[in-house]
Amino acid sequence: MPNTLLSLYIKVQSAWESLKDDNGQDLVEYGLVIVLVCLAATAGMGTLANGINNAMTNITTKLGTYTS
Repeated sequence: MPNTLLSLYIKVQSAWESLKDDNGQDLVEYGLVIVLVCLAATAGMGTLANGINNAMTNITTKLGTYTS
């Protein structure tokens, strides 16, 4: 009986230690940060594309008036 209790205690203790172990947590956090940066960049691409399109349209219009 005492060996069974000791064995159970050791198993519970090792399970508890493995739950407290935070190795690999940094990798998950970095992955989440990368995903958030990618989502923000993707969301901003539409605004950036519209701004570039408007700038190119203005340049084309101004060049058209000076060359014609």
